[in-house]
Amino acid sequence: MLDDDANEPMIDDVQSSMDTRNIAIDKVGIKGIRHPVRVRDRSQGEQHTIATFDMYVELPHSFKGTHMSRFVAILNNHEYEISVRSFRDMLTEMVTVLEADSGYIEMHFPYFIRKSAPISKVASLMDYDVSLIGRIDADGPRTEVKVLVPVTSLCPCSKKISRYGAHNQRSHITVQARTRGWMWIEELIDIVESEASCELFGLLKRPDEKFVTERAYENPKFVEDMVRDVAQRLNEEERIVSYVVEAENFESIHNHSAYACIQHDRETDTAAR
Repeated sequence: MLDDDANEPMIDDVQSSMDTRNIAIDKVGIKGIRHPVRVRDRSQGEQHTIATFDMYVELPHSFKGTHMSRFVAILNNHEYEISVRSFRDMLTEMVTVLEADSGYIEMHFPYFIRKSAPISKVASLMDYDVSLIGRIDADGPRTEVKVLVPVTSLCPCSKKISRYGAHNQRSHITVQARTRGWMWIEELIDIVESEASCELFGLLKRPDEKFVTERAYENPKFVEDMVRDVAQRLNEEERIVSYVVEAENFESIHNHSAYACIQHDRETDTAAR
């Protein structure tokens, strides 16, 4: 409790009072607060966007509550914008200010890439859902990046058994990765898009539509193929320490999705040998 004016009467700090139920809380904090952020952009240097933050700390069993206003203060202490580089610093600041042993921050934001259509070369923006995920405890801070990339997938079975045509659909491939050293968001997106039946574009002319339709037909992939192909590329990237790759096909001939997931951690696998 802070009292800047000595003439003001003391106000009880209820959150800091003792709790007798003897039950610790794993995560307590604020969820869904929006704040401007600045993100490094491979082609333009940086781009400005709006992120939604979830911020939590561990609460010991003896504390009645945490100080929710301090989470908001941490965001605003970083002036008008928060850079991705300052993300680790925010983790450390949060557990220090909240007097916690561990903490968690996740920020979600739309990220835009200007792409040129394959034939006409007309340019348009594609948006991707990106998250930065940070945890801190006695072992220090750890951060991961998560990208959700929409793509096209075309069914190999449908192509094989049909006299003409094949069913295809929009799919979501998600990669969550922990890296050593710097890695552009665009690099992860490039890996995913190159391993789909075809990538997506914001704007296509007729020659482009012909190209992407034929490209998908010539490159059929099951949901299993896509996660394996993406995982193979991630395994070749030395900067990636661990990852989770997921693929979901929003099936065009079923009222359900097809799903596959692969997880890999170089450090765990090395230790197990």
